[in-house]
Amino acid sequence: MDKGIFSKTFATASVDENFRVMRSLGYTCTQFNFASADLPSLPDTVARSKIEEISAAVQTQDVRIAAVSATFNMVHPQQSVIDAGMASLDVICQAAADLNCPLVTLCTGTCDAEDQWRFHPDNNTPEAWQRLCVSMTQALEIAERYQVALGIEPELANIVSSAVKARQLIDEMRSERLKVIFDPANLFEIATLSEQHRIVAHGLDLLGAEIAIAHAKDRYADGAFATAGKGLLDYPFYLQRLSASGFNGSIVTHGLDASEAGWVSTMLDQQLQKLETYSC
Repeated sequence: MDKGIFSKTFATASVDENFRVMRSLGYTCTQFNFASADLPSLPDTVARSKIEEISAAVQTQDVRIAAVSATFNMVHPQQSVIDAGMASLDVICQAAADLNCPLVTLCTGTCDAEDQWRFHPDNNTPEAWQRLCVSMTQALEIAERYQVALGIEPELANIVSSAVKARQLIDEMRSERLKVIFDPANLFEIATLSEQHRIVAHGLDLLGAEIAIAHAKDRYADGAFATAGKGLLDYPFYLQRLSASGFNGSIVTHGLDASEAGWVSTMLDQQLQKLETYSC
């Protein structure tokens, strides 16, 4: 596995500087956000000159773009919001293809109109699921046009709130272009160690073959999110089971302060070295 980090972790003046910082900290890939290229996260257009700038940074700093963010609320109560998100998704998928990036990341959304990461009780209704299926069908048509994959991430506050629902959506969509971003810290809030192990293992059993990238963050004892390695997530267990599922891709950290990025890089190095020893 190789290590990556969200590009928007670092507030830099250029993409080249952004990639240079992450490479200096030991990261070899990134989940890229167009905000790091002085564009909106959901741009209306990406100029050829911007593609060339990003491509040059990839080559100069030797940082691979593992995924590009295109997160918007796919089940927003206002159709106009979904339509705008789809328009940006088209732009981002084309840009991802131009950048030789195989994956574009999505948010399966929530019925909350104000915050796409906040739970709403209507999320669990058949109507919300159907709305997601309609949106995902449209999104997959866009992905097919540009020959890229789409990554969904099970998150407690979203329509796809569990590994079971991610499996259900993949099975219903029947598209090889629909993949999973696996983040164990998104599958529970407060759990005993045995409960955590059960949830993570079950998720990997269900989704292992579909995982495009994995994420690295954590949970505190009170359920709040934590920087990877600073909470209660059992990283040796997670990485061992992730590897056993057949995954050998990028593990990408996020939800941390830039000042913590070096520490997390070292932590992941140590855990991955232990994993190699364990595998031998």
